[in-house]
Amino acid sequence: MSERTFLTVPEHVAIIMDGNGRWAKQRGLPRTMGHRKGVDAVRETVRAAGDAGIKYLTLFAFSSENWRRPETEVSDLLGLLKAFIRRDLAELHRQNVRVKVIGDRLSLKSDILDLLVDAEERTKSNTALTLVIAFNYGSRDEIARAMASLARDVEAGRLRAQDISPALINARLDTAGIPDPDLIIRTSGEERLSNFLLWQAAYSEFIFVPEYWPDFSREIFHSALETFASRDRRFGGLVAQTAAAVGT
Repeated sequence: MSERTFLTVPEHVAIIMDGNGRWAKQRGLPRTMGHRKGVDAVRETVRAAGDAGIKYLTLFAFSSENWRRPETEVSDLLGLLKAFIRRDLAELHRQNVRVKVIGDRLSLKSDILDLLVDAEERTKSNTALTLVIAFNYGSRDEIARAMASLARDVEAGRLRAQDISPALINARLDTAGIPDPDLIIRTSGEERLSNFLLWQAAYSEFIFVPEYWPDFSREIFHSALETFASRDRRFGGLVAQTAAAVGT
């Protein structure tokens, strides 16, 4: 079966992977089974994104608010992330995928932090798809950390307050060097950002799909890309703009 081509391909797709627990509950299974099935959806989506020619794929893996969940569920989520990196990193590396991690690292334990840093280091020279993993990530926290960084520079005399610009703020965010998402997808039927890429989503297109994340398939992904390709993106102007037209 040949890979589908699209008239317009978003350069950067970000996904809020929602509904693992509800998927499991619907089937009378423990929530952990939903998270485990969700990892399979991650693998399929990474492959589908690369095949479609997408350059950046950001996955909301673990929010800074997720620590409030029951300790057993948090432990299982962390265990799944560790297992994914240990099991899949070599394959991602072979596929020329670069791994980038965003989120607050200061409070992370060394075992998980070392794995994340190793994944970045081992794949930093890869040039195909960039897989951005949002881990211990919250957009308000990210923006606050960026503001604090700028405030320290102003206080030290390295920067004038009046010189602070959107571009300068952008450069202090965790996503510095990564283009803003053209398309944000959320699964499970929920229609909110949940503290995800608030700054970066200023001109993103949004698609909300009813399927829970474990059921997210290549076909659902392709349908979202087709919907994106039909959108007129004007960025506040009058002339429609596209992300990346095939053949240009």
